[in-house]
Amino acid sequence: MDVYLYVLFLAVSFTASVAGAICGIGGGVLMKPLLDAFNVLGVASISFLSGCTVLSMSCYSVVRAKRGKDSGIDRRIGTPLAIGAAAGGVAGKMMFRYLSDRCADQDRVGAVQAACLLAITLGTLLYTVRKDQIKTYRVRSLAACAAIGVALGICSSFLGIGGGPINLVVLYFFFSMETKTAAQNSLYIILFSQVASLLDTLASGSVPESHIGALLLMVAGGICGGAAGRKINERIGADVVDRLFIGLMVLILLVCAYNIYQFF
Repeated sequence: MDVYLYVLFLAVSFTASVAGAICGIGGGVLMKPLLDAFNVLGVASISFLSGCTVLSMSCYSVVRAKRGKDSGIDRRIGTPLAIGAAAGGVAGKMMFRYLSDRCADQDRVGAVQAACLLAITLGTLLYTVRKDQIKTYRVRSLAACAAIGVALGICSSFLGIGGGPINLVVLYFFFSMETKTAAQNSLYIILFSQVASLLDTLASGSVPESHIGALLLMVAGGICGGAAGRKINERIGADVVDRLFIGLMVLILLVCAYNIYQFF
């Protein structure tokens, strides 16, 4: 692999993880479509690399917040959500393998992922812009939390994005969380779903062809980006986080539209 590609992997993983740690979207929702757009590896390989990077970033962010005693994670809600997301993560990975096995053209798989992500991102953007006018709820049922977590885990693993903006919308709407609290709980959910997804991939022997150098660089970029994003998040207000989140959604929509065109 050429040197410039290693630089690309490091730059994308670091930048996406900074944004992901600030907004609580994991970074994969930006990382995956960006790497797809550069078309440097197959869809399955990019999903795997993105998932590993998101796992490293979310693990660092959650552990660092816990050790710093400034964690905003609501464990009564977050834990059943996270357990459900772990189960959903395995289901989502199985769905992705099923689609890949049934579709000889891997570009078509990438197009399906890009189209699904575009639809989810558009819905998230519309909700975020109008969220002050939308009634929210305070779900407390453990069974309902687990069911919601399963749905989040399926989306994150199938799309290879870790968690993404849909986590925040769900936490806003169903649990009435404010922006920064939702961001921390989102990373907690992402951690569980990505651990389950990775273990399922290893257990099934379905690890795609990847470059170990790129993987190590992306994991390092994810951890460093998570550290930088966490420090930035501590120094800015919720209104700034919201504006950054909206800007990222617009960028992701544009990249997804390009990827659909490219894959088809």
